[in-house]
Amino acid sequence: MTSPHQQSDSQARDAAAEQETPYAWVRLGASLLLSTIGSVGMWSAVVVLPAVQADFAVARADASLPYTVAMIGFVVGQVMMGRLADRFGIAAPASAGTIALGLGYIAASQAGGLWQVTVAYGLLIGMGCSATFGPVIADVSHWFSRRRGLAVAVASCGSYLAGTVWPPVIQHFTQSAGWRATHLGIGLFCLVTMLPLALVLRRRPHAARHPHPVPIVGGPRRATSLSPNAVQGLLMAAGVACCVAMSMPQVHIVALCADLGYGATRGAEMLSLMLGFGIVSRLASGWIADRIGPVITLLIGSGMQAVSLLLYLPSDALMSLYVVSALFGLFQGGIVPSYSLIVREYFPPAEAGTRISLVLSATVAGMALGGWMSGAIFDWTLSYQAAFLNGFLWNLLNLAIAVLLLFKLRPQRLAAA
Repeated sequence: MTSPHQQSDSQARDAAAEQETPYAWVRLGASLLLSTIGSVGMWSAVVVLPAVQADFAVARADASLPYTVAMIGFVVGQVMMGRLADRFGIAAPASAGTIALGLGYIAASQAGGLWQVTVAYGLLIGMGCSATFGPVIADVSHWFSRRRGLAVAVASCGSYLAGTVWPPVIQHFTQSAGWRATHLGIGLFCLVTMLPLALVLRRRPHAARHPHPVPIVGGPRRATSLSPNAVQGLLMAAGVACCVAMSMPQVHIVALCADLGYGATRGAEMLSLMLGFGIVSRLASGWIADRIGPVITLLIGSGMQAVSLLLYLPSDALMSLYVVSALFGLFQGGIVPSYSLIVREYFPPAEAGTRISLVLSATVAGMALGGWMSGAIFDWTLSYQAAFLNGFLWNLLNLAIAVLLLFKLRPQRLAAA
C-alpha cells in the first residue's frame, strides 16, 4: 500500500517531469498566439468608434458605450473563465471564449442599432476576450518552474502585441470595407484560428489536477503571516492602484498631443512606442523575477513607473514626450505579470486560474477607473497636470502595498507549492 509520503513524492516527480519540456515551450507559443488574436476585443471598439458614431448618428459618449460595456464584460468574464480553467483546464474557457468572440463580432456586424452593438460587446466580445488573458497566463505558469517568470511575462505580452498589431489592421479594413464587414471578418478569423489553438492546449498540467500544493523536491515554499484572503485583497488593491496610474498616459496620450497642437497621429505613435517598450519591459521583468523574486520585481517596477509619471509634468515638447512615453513603457510593463507570479508562489496551483483572474480583473477595473478619472480631472482643471499628479498618488499606494508584501511574505525552507 502506498504511503502518503510516497504518493506525495510520486506527484512531485510527475509535476517536475512535465515542466520546461519542449512541449511546454510549444504550448507557450500557442498560448501567446491565442492571447494576441483573442485580445482584439480590447482594441476594436476604440478603433471603429468614429465610424460607429457616424453610422448611427449618435454622440461621442454614446458611441463609447461598446468599449465601456466590453470592459465590464471582460472583468466579469475573467473570474468566470478562471474558475472554468481551474476545474476543466484552459481548453474549455479558451474554446468557449473563441465561440463567444466569433458570435459577438458577427452579431455586431449585423446590428440595426447601437444598443445591439453594445450588447454584443458586453455579453460576447468582452466575455470571450477575457478567456485569453488571465486564465491563459495562469495555465502557462503550471508548465514552468525555473523560468516561470519569463514564461508568464511572454504570455502577458499577448495583450500588448494585440495593441500593436490589431489597430492598424482594423483601421485599414474599416476605411476600405466599412466597420461592419471588418467585424464580420474578425469574427470568422477568430473562429478559424483560435479553435485549433485551443485544441493544442487540451492537455492539463499535473499540478492543476491536485487541490493542494504539489511539493517539488529542493524548492522553497513561501510562508506569510497574512491570511490568503488578505494577500488576495492586497494584490487586487495594488492592481487597481497601479492601473489607475498607468491609465493616464495610455488612455490620454493621444488627447494630450492633440491639445498641445501636435495632432492625434503623433499621440498614436507615442502609444505604439509605449506598448512596444512595454513588451520589452515585460520580458525583462520576467527574467529578473526568476532571479530576485516577483515581490521585489513589483517594487522596482512600481517605483520606476512613479518616476516616469513625474517626468511627464515638465514635458510638453514633442521630442521629450516621445522619450518619456518610451521610458514609461519600459518602466511599467513588468508590474502586471508580477502579480501572477506572486499568486503562483503563495497559493495552491489548483487555485491559480481563479486567483490570477481576480487580480488581473482588478487591473482592468483600475484602467477603466483611471481613464474616466483623468478625463474628469481634465474637465475640471482644463489641464492634464493634475491628472498626472493624481496618477502619481495612486502609484504611491501601489508602492506602499508592494513594500508591505515585501516584509510580510517571507520565504522559509520548506517544500515548494
